[in-house]
Amino acid sequence: MPNPPNHLVIFQPSGRRGEVAEGTTLLDAARDLGVEIESICGGQQTCGKCKIRVEAGEFQKYGVRSSPDHLSPMGDAERAYWERRKIGDAATRLSCAARVQGPLVVTVPEESQARKQIIRKSATERVIELDPAIRQYYVNVTPSTLGDERGDWELLQAALRDRFGLTDLRIDLPALQTLQDVQREGKWRVTVSVWDDREVVRVQPGYAEGVYGLAVDIGTTTVVAHLCDLRTGAVLATEAMMNPQVPFGEDILSRISYVQSHEDGLARLNAAIVEGLNKLATRTTRSAGLSPDDITDVALVGNTVMHHVALNISPVHIGSAPFTLATYDPVDVKARDLGLTAVNRCARVHVLPCEAGYVGADNVGVLLAEEPHRQEEIVLVIDIGTNGEILLGNREHLLSASSPTGPAFEGAQITHGMRAAPGAIERVRIHPETLTPRFRVIGQERWSDELPAGDIQAAGICGSGIIEVVAELFARGIVLPSGKFNLDTPSPNFRPTERVGEYVLATADQTSTGHEIVITQNDIRAVQLAKAALYAGAKLLMARRGVDRLDRVILAGAFGNTISKEHAMLIGLFPDCDLANVYAVGNAAGDGARIALLSRAKRREAREVARWIDYVETAIEMEFQNEFVAAIDFPHATDPFPHLKGLLPPEIAEPSTDGRQAQRRSRRARVRAKSR
Repeated sequence: MPNPPNHLVIFQPSGRRGEVAEGTTLLDAARDLGVEIESICGGQQTCGKCKIRVEAGEFQKYGVRSSPDHLSPMGDAERAYWERRKIGDAATRLSCAARVQGPLVVTVPEESQARKQIIRKSATERVIELDPAIRQYYVNVTPSTLGDERGDWELLQAALRDRFGLTDLRIDLPALQTLQDVQREGKWRVTVSVWDDREVVRVQPGYAEGVYGLAVDIGTTTVVAHLCDLRTGAVLATEAMMNPQVPFGEDILSRISYVQSHEDGLARLNAAIVEGLNKLATRTTRSAGLSPDDITDVALVGNTVMHHVALNISPVHIGSAPFTLATYDPVDVKARDLGLTAVNRCARVHVLPCEAGYVGADNVGVLLAEEPHRQEEIVLVIDIGTNGEILLGNREHLLSASSPTGPAFEGAQITHGMRAAPGAIERVRIHPETLTPRFRVIGQERWSDELPAGDIQAAGICGSGIIEVVAELFARGIVLPSGKFNLDTPSPNFRPTERVGEYVLATADQTSTGHEIVITQNDIRAVQLAKAALYAGAKLLMARRGVDRLDRVILAGAFGNTISKEHAMLIGLFPDCDLANVYAVGNAAGDGARIALLSRAKRREAREVARWIDYVETAIEMEFQNEFVAAIDFPHATDPFPHLKGLLPPEIAEPSTDGRQAQRRSRRARVRAKSR
């Protein structure tokens, strides 16, 4: 009998994908691809832990049309399971029962993941001068009497004016609707929450302490929320999740494409993020022992596409020249108008301003957190993500740009790449003499050479591991500066194939899948393209600023917080700098959202600085292509790296002037040849 046909199956949010034989259950397909799904009952279709959701529609990025019809029909046992729970959604299935019959994009919900994603986005300790937009006032209100023609709102207005000097106040409708009952319950003593000294958003009976807000960073891949006490600035709870839009596209361009190609594309993306924000708000309040009504202010940051989608604005005009936004200014709206139901009905949302078509409110958040506009030194700030955002300069002149790094650093486009989760290889070292690897996986404190092979359970390699393994391969001479494998490598782990090769990082007995984890030539090329985009953007800004060296390099973002700065500079992720002055600051965008939540002055500063920065559009800069091509090499075709002395051969760390000029001419000749 002929073998059954294969179909491409993509699992989200891990991004793992592969060809799966028709008739294979999704649970088995997931295991073969290194995606671990909970299954307590052993496939008896009773526990429901292995449920998944099939995404429907055309997914141009993968070249597939996914549909629930591409799974086998429900059998009696599975149908009975869903009927008992009164769920009739054809897109939600038990992976142990559903068999592959066509191409699929499958979302594994968080509760079904055996290996939960690791999202390192904790808040950083910072000194913030508190001046929140929401303030509380406790007042005694003169009760109404016969003949007094003022209503309860007018009486409360008078009390706030006489006691605190608040004038020209308005009251939000939901607060007004409960005002009379609240004032009488409190015997005319009430606690009033006022937004920006302009609008009453909450009235509580009697004396009440506690005013709270939520700071949210909507990243392309992850979303993080900090619940803050607005009186003290303390972070009471932090919750994070994978961005629920990931199934519709791993990067911002694919999500723009999804909106363009689907009539309901914007509605689906917006509904996904709004549902996610409500989940995060609920989790944070539960964790802190508060109620949703206690959240009266929200500050949001995100790149321009996330910004528009959260506001239910189509991002399609960002996707083509002149890359125009609906607005660059900060936005203040009512939470309920965005569909946020897990906060107070009168809560306000402040969305920080954007800088340019591909430099959004998240970059402004980084500005507030790191303050390069207040520094004397020349600072390079790189927020590493699927869309890399770059700031360069000091208090005299600050420039910004975006670089399309793509999702390689998130594990996508890598043969055995995965996002950070238990089992992901996150640290790699290659012995300088034997050229054999040792590595450490998330969830294990010991390295692979300190454990029995069967205890390692490596599932794939995440972003920090990808950078380290490529840097180690280069430093040991297994990979040449051009990015090609050295086919003469005398290592038992190097396997030459036709004019290329691959490096075995983990043997089959060291993995949870029973398959080797290898680094291929295509994997190295994906890293080269991603790092070259960042480097070229930085060099373009340095040329515009008129500087040839950096005083400091700041790595922002959750990914920047996990990578080794030495390995990052080894591959040329950023220009040469004293490694003592290269450091990670974690989720600076989220910290910026928190600063804006706690300070009205910082909100005003954000608006001013966002308009002051000079944005450089790399897409139309002729020199960008030359810089990009030169940056493909490890660490760079022509630029010296004196601070890598001792880590690289001298001719690579500090090439001669003649050598640099010759390499530059060769590179530019190749660019011209390609352009013809």
